[in-house]
Amino acid sequence: MYGRKVKLRFFFVLSAFLILVLTVVLILKSLEENVVYFQSPSEIKELLEVKKKKIRVGGMVKNDSISIKTKELEFIITDFKSEINVVYSGAIPNLFEEGKGVVAEGFLKDKNFFIATKILAKHDENYMPPEVKEALKEK
Repeated sequence: MYGRKVKLRFFFVLSAFLILVLTVVLILKSLEENVVYFQSPSEIKELLEVKKKKIRVGGMVKNDSISIKTKELEFIITDFKSEINVVYSGAIPNLFEEGKGVVAEGFLKDKNFFIATKILAKHDENYMPPEVKEALKEK
């Protein structure tokens, strides 16, 4: 019924469309695996279940909460409503100190305990990450 050129053109358009759809799906899947969500200690306390996904916890380092044991750093992140204990082993940023804003990236062990793989505190003393600022304003 249709000529050879029409069938060939239809096959070409269909294959180009399928390749485009497959490319978009693969890109979205890749981005989904690499997204790290930000949460405050109060939001973590409200979770129904603890997932084993990498997250970022942000807030202020509680005064008198930093303790250094052998190769581990322990401290408490607070948003002045809730707190979460953090354990980290690795290089500590120069600007990390009590009473300053911090974002820790890692995994939740439970709603009260966080194992950090990275500490993000590379900013001057006046800067606070926008997510932390918004979370503190809400409280």
